[in-house]
Amino acid sequence: MKREYETNENKRNKRKILRIVSLLGAVVLALTPTPMGQSPSSRGLPVTYERLLNTTEEPGNWLTYSGDYRSHHYSSLNQITADNVHRLRAKWIYQMHRPKVETTPIVVDGVMYVTRPQSDVIALDAETGRALWTFEYRLAANVYVCCGQVNRGLAILGTTLYLTTLDAKLIALDARSGRMLWKKDLADPGLNYTATGAPLVIKDKVIAGIAGAEGGIRGFLDAYDAKTGERIWRFWTIPAPGEPGSETWEGGGNAWKHGGGSTWITGSFDPELNLIYWGTGNPGPDYNGDVRPGDNLYTCSLLALDADSGKLKWHFQFTPHDTHDWDATQVPVLLDSVFNGSPRKLVVVPSRNGFHYVLDRQTGEFLLARQYVKQTWAKEIDKKGRPVINPGQDPTYEGNDLVWPGVDGGNNWMSPSYNPNTKLLYFNSREERRRYFKTDAPEFQPGEAYFGGGGGGGARFRPEESWGRLLAMVPETGEIKWEHRILTPPWAGALSTAGNLVFSATPSGNFYALDARTGKELWNFNGGDRVYASPVTFLSRGKQLVTIPIGDILIAFGLD
Repeated sequence: MKREYETNENKRNKRKILRIVSLLGAVVLALTPTPMGQSPSSRGLPVTYERLLNTTEEPGNWLTYSGDYRSHHYSSLNQITADNVHRLRAKWIYQMHRPKVETTPIVVDGVMYVTRPQSDVIALDAETGRALWTFEYRLAANVYVCCGQVNRGLAILGTTLYLTTLDAKLIALDARSGRMLWKKDLADPGLNYTATGAPLVIKDKVIAGIAGAEGGIRGFLDAYDAKTGERIWRFWTIPAPGEPGSETWEGGGNAWKHGGGSTWITGSFDPELNLIYWGTGNPGPDYNGDVRPGDNLYTCSLLALDADSGKLKWHFQFTPHDTHDWDATQVPVLLDSVFNGSPRKLVVVPSRNGFHYVLDRQTGEFLLARQYVKQTWAKEIDKKGRPVINPGQDPTYEGNDLVWPGVDGGNNWMSPSYNPNTKLLYFNSREERRRYFKTDAPEFQPGEAYFGGGGGGGARFRPEESWGRLLAMVPETGEIKWEHRILTPPWAGALSTAGNLVFSATPSGNFYALDARTGKELWNFNGGDRVYASPVTFLSRGKQLVTIPIGDILIAFGLD
């Protein structure tokens, strides 16, 4: 009895010690000096939903993946201008020690939050690049990924950061310390589910997409309670038999179970309409469509979902029965503009299939499609928005090398930028011809690809058949105002600012700034490694900085 009493007493003492340590930790966090980049008048944490709704009122921060809910990826900061950008110099460098960094930072009043592969989070002093804390996530087992072990960013609400992981988890972290608050399963990574995109916080919900269409998953988009992590709703992007859209999976069978339709890039939100706009990926198998006759909804589509319920308001499919891996996961850009002389609420998407689309975002009505890169697969887009297909464009067993654009599309996942001053949309395009082939339809196997063929890898043709451009486009019409040519097809996003600048980068690591009105190159920095990310800008100690990952380092630039 005495030994049992002593054991219980020890347990009580340990609990008291833990409570004291916890309280001391809270005091230490409260007394931690503010990062050098944070001014005494800064709002800091918490980041409320009201602040997320009004990000334009605090341009010194970067609070969401795309800068705001409209996904404009634009900043009204204007200290760095077309006149002085030649004075831009590297201010600090942070070494990630990981390959293929695709993160878009979140910046909150002097603190920058970034991700790195596989699914780590780092808080940095935005003035110096000094690490404040690091959260390192370890996968419990190997995970199938098609395109590298990457992570593209975070979301924030209150004092909590939200992260999706390579093994298909949603994690909440304390933004002040990096301590994990909760972890929830999105799906089973053993069935080839993975997650790489930045979540999107809307009201009290965390919206999270899924990846893995190349592994034969059935796609979905989820909403989770921001406090508890409990799932609130799920929209399956591949309908089950008997559900609306299931008639587009013809021939019976179980093709829908591995139908793809992943949701791996962050969408947009219209608070007035209470609608989420989110793109979906390719059907599976990617290149052999014989086993899945029909349009294969809701793959290669833009979805408009009610933010509270997840119910589908409307959808638009860019590429019915896709056999070229042309995901429609490009970032949808929301505009309040004029179309054909009338005010309209628009959503515009330069799609991977080579056409730029303009839709009414209230109803999903198709308004316009215009080719912006060389393409051979469609004779035209008809008045209802459906492609009129040219013959001889599908993958073959022997290989079909007559198809434009290539498997990576005319545009991919990289962030576009809309500048309200120039009223132009800036994005990188890819001019490529590739060889498409198909194989016998694969059987789904955990840990293995579900391609059913391929679209080549890397440049396989003459230089004039594999190059790129940064385009400045009138988004309402698809008219290209100017272009900036790039030697090889790019993977970087674009950032435009009120300083009359557009920033982007080449695959070789050349980070550059252009005049937003003319496209004239004004400045460049040779980073010497590949770029797979988008630049952002923010204020640090009242001065404007611009940052972008180049290779495995994060570089911040400011005026000398």
